[in-house]
Amino acid sequence: MIRLQNPQDCSGCTACQSICAHGAISMRPDGLGFLYPEVDADRCVDCGRCERVCAFRADYDTSADFSEPQAFAARHNDSAEVEKSRSGAVFAALSDVVITHGGVVYGAAFAEHFRVVHKRATTREERDAMRGSKYVQSDLTGVFSQVLRDLEACKTVLFSGTACQTAGLRAFLGSKWAESEQLLLVDIVCHGVPGPFVWRDYLAMMERKAGVSFSHVEFRDKKRFGWRAHRETFEGGGKVVSTDAYKFLFMRNYTERYSCFACPFKNFRRPSDITLGDFWGWERTAPQMNADDRGCSLVLVNTLRGQQYLNAVLSQLQLVEAQLENCGQPALQCNYNGYRHRRIFERAYRRFGLRYALWRYGNNSWLHKLRKYWK
Repeated sequence: MIRLQNPQDCSGCTACQSICAHGAISMRPDGLGFLYPEVDADRCVDCGRCERVCAFRADYDTSADFSEPQAFAARHNDSAEVEKSRSGAVFAALSDVVITHGGVVYGAAFAEHFRVVHKRATTREERDAMRGSKYVQSDLTGVFSQVLRDLEACKTVLFSGTACQTAGLRAFLGSKWAESEQLLLVDIVCHGVPGPFVWRDYLAMMERKAGVSFSHVEFRDKKRFGWRAHRETFEGGGKVVSTDAYKFLFMRNYTERYSCFACPFKNFRRPSDITLGDFWGWERTAPQMNADDRGCSLVLVNTLRGQQYLNAVLSQLQLVEAQLENCGQPALQCNYNGYRHRRIFERAYRRFGLRYALWRYGNNSWLHKLRKYWK
């Protein structure tokens, strides 16, 4: 039986809930909306499967990995694909191959009123909802079991998510399916995952200020501000509102899950076949590729299966080999400090709400202005 003593020990991947044959585990939200397992003692038979399946630990499985990943700067040849994607549209190229051959793609997308969940796509139109950054932890409830059903039905599956999500899926599926040629795991370079309730309340606050219900949201608006910029854009009722207040909380680590401060995956040992991310430092590898500031992807090929899939889309991509020392952004090197500040923010948010927490800790707060003054 799972006995979670420290919230840092759980990434919320749902592997334990998915593997429980007795339905004894449910995922319950905490004060920021992060899901944690809760055990029904009356249903639990103490089989131990939930504890054994947990992959959020330093000795996660990398048995299929190369000794070190192959690194590339990459960008789709089709500029329209790049414009629709957050970075260089490599995910679009990989998922196109899977869908073309009758496969299934899983990734983070918006559900009702911009709630972030993992969805299943069998067409390019459905897949397109997975494009773009979504700075909220996605809800994976029921997804791992659906992936298993697709694999058992002889479908090719591309699953994309954070490293902890791909590691959780691997552990849930076991070696039979995790090493199958039918499965391609793609993880993203991850700073951390903000709380769903913080995003929900922030969206509601922005709608109240604008006096409209938004119909379109961009966490990073490349079209208006370029690839480097990190500004949210909200559209609806003929209004367009842009801000960076949510991004400020995210980058200051106020809203991340506690496990993000103890993440075992922030290194080049990846629990997936391919790792994708923004290529910060592209200037040292491919200075012409992103001269227009429309995006450049970092691609880490971790396994032979990942190499085979990348080879299948070479004709669609500009690809330049990179050195690992030029790819070592912070999210691939170490965990972030700020656990204490995260606890202080949560206390303020849970007691007084987001508006007060922003007033106290946001980029227009008196505290931030005082820090800027002293600098």
